[in-house]
Amino acid sequence: MKNNNCLSHLKQGSSHKMCVSLVPIFYHLKEDQLNEIMKVVQHISLKKGEILYHAGDTSNVMHIINQGKVKIYRLSKMGKEQIVRILNPGDFTKELALFKQTIHETYAEAIFDTEICLIKGSDLQNILLRYPTISLKILTELSTRLDGAEKQTTRLATEKVEARLALYLAESLDSEGKEGDTITLPMSKKDLASYLGTTPETLSRRLSDFETAGYIKQKGQRDIAILKMDELLLV
Repeated sequence: MKNNNCLSHLKQGSSHKMCVSLVPIFYHLKEDQLNEIMKVVQHISLKKGEILYHAGDTSNVMHIINQGKVKIYRLSKMGKEQIVRILNPGDFTKELALFKQTIHETYAEAIFDTEICLIKGSDLQNILLRYPTISLKILTELSTRLDGAEKQTTRLATEKVEARLALYLAESLDSEGKEGDTITLPMSKKDLASYLGTTPETLSRRLSDFETAGYIKQKGQRDIAILKMDELLLV
C-alpha cells in the first residue's frame, strides 16, 4: 500500500542540505561529502497528525527526522494504541531498508509539524561503503535504542504506573537539568499515557497525586517542575 499522504509532500532543493547537515550520523562529514549525500536525499514535510506510514505498507527507504517529532506505535486488535518510541530530530527509523524491502509492523505519525529526510536503501548502502564511519554511528544508535526498549518492556511488566511515571520524569530531568528545573513533555499527556502503558485518566490522577505530595508542580499542559526528585523516586 502506497503512502500518498507522504509522497504528496516530497520536496526538492536547498532543504536537502539542511536536512543532511543537521542529522547526527552525518555530523562528522566534510562539506564535499555532505554535498554528495544531498544528491540522493529526498525531503518531505508532514503536518501534525499526518501519517508517515501505516502498518502493512512496504518500504525500502530509511527515514531520518530533521525537525519535529514522530511517534511510532502499534494498534491492538481492539484498536488501542501503544506507543513504541518517540523519534526526535536526528533519530531514524526503517534502517532495515539497508538490506531489503520491508513491511511496516507499526504506524508512524507526526505529533508536531515535522521535516523528514528519505534515503533509499540502495543509495544508503553505497554511502556506507564510501563512509564506513556512518555505519558505526548507526550501530551505536541501534544499541542505545535496544537498551531503551528493554528497559521500557521491563518497566511495563514489573513496575506500577506511578513508578513508571516517576522514572520517566527523572530521566527527562536528567537530560535537561537539575532538581528544581522545569521539563517540557515531548508529547501530549494522552501520548505519554500510551507510552507508559496506562490511560490518560490514570496518568492525570498520578500527576495530581505527585503535585499534592509536593514532588512536582504542573505548569500548563506540558511543563512540569521537579521539586523533590529523591522522594519522587521512592513512590
